[in-house]
Amino acid sequence: MHIHPLITDTESLKSLCERLSRSEFVAVDTEFMRENTYWPDLCLIQIGNAEEAAAVDPKAEGLDMQPLLDLLVDNEDVLKVFHAGGQDVEIIYNLTGRTPHPLFDTQIAAMALGLGEQVGYSNLVESLIGKSLDKGARFTDWARRPLDKRQIDYAIGDVTHLATLFPKMLQRLRKTARGEWLDEEMERLANPANYENDPGLAWKRVRIASRKPDVLGRLKALAAWREQEARAKNLPRGRIMKDETLADVAAHPPSGQEGLARVRGLSPAWANNDIGGRLMAALAQAKPLSGDELPPREDRPGLGKEGALVADLLKLLLKIRARETNVAARLIARSDELELLAAGRREGLSILEGWRFDQFGRDALDLVEGRLAFGVKGGKLLMTRTEVGQ
Repeated sequence: MHIHPLITDTESLKSLCERLSRSEFVAVDTEFMRENTYWPDLCLIQIGNAEEAAAVDPKAEGLDMQPLLDLLVDNEDVLKVFHAGGQDVEIIYNLTGRTPHPLFDTQIAAMALGLGEQVGYSNLVESLIGKSLDKGARFTDWARRPLDKRQIDYAIGDVTHLATLFPKMLQRLRKTARGEWLDEEMERLANPANYENDPGLAWKRVRIASRKPDVLGRLKALAAWREQEARAKNLPRGRIMKDETLADVAAHPPSGQEGLARVRGLSPAWANNDIGGRLMAALAQAKPLSGDELPPREDRPGLGKEGALVADLLKLLLKIRARETNVAARLIARSDELELLAAGRREGLSILEGWRFDQFGRDALDLVEGRLAFGVKGGKLLMTRTEVGQ
């Protein structure tokens, strides 16, 4: 495989992308920093196929990234391969307002091949191609320039190994006939809605004990305000106000701006400054949360003691099915779906559709509705069919 020097000029990037655009697939990885900014600071993009690979420096003066972005989001003929690509896809979405498509994630594929729930990249490389990765540059400052050779070699190594991994995984998936299982997962990963980061939904990430509509309404307004402040200043949201402080103000709002001086976690200056004024304006506009917006209770709503036991049986069934099919349980079903099924929900559950229904959902439904029972024979756990009503 040919490894290019670090690409810092538009002509070299354009030439590389023209060649890669004729490939069946490209492996993609990014290096970024986000400790001190709201938006991830993209520091490097690595891309390659089975023949060549390169690292591209998006911070290089005068470099036009458009040829690479066009390849990633416009070219539907080239499959984009990532490993645990959620943050990589988010960065591309932030740059373009679109997501790479079509895409393939080797971490998700590893779950379908029984290689682990969330197998790490180095473990996957070692398992499938027998190479140990140099982890020394993992926590480097990617924003600092110039990048040294070890940093660049480490970064490009991620895509060269990925380009070797992907065909091997594809071959295994074809042998097990599980490739179609993953289509839905890859489309979900590529769905732009996952990366929109709507300020109106930011409150859902903040832990708060109260379920009172007025408190949650203030939390919603304050969280949206904090997102807007953080975006405008390009600072991490926690630098504007920490979650616990946000929740405290939502639960116990001061009657006037001067009261902000007594809020733990805020500077006394907030009693008089502009940002404190904007916070109070957000509080003044807050409305109680409507009933359909209220979050579900954390005590497994609608289950009761018997339903909770049924949910536990479903988890046991999932564990058995995952072991029998050699597929990660997390890929087949989530715990919240099992609890909803136990509570009587039948609509909108992925385990009652497609391959999940064939592999697990049909038996899960039979268990809940009394057509399947657990038993022990010869010291082994067995499942037996029953006749309901007998």
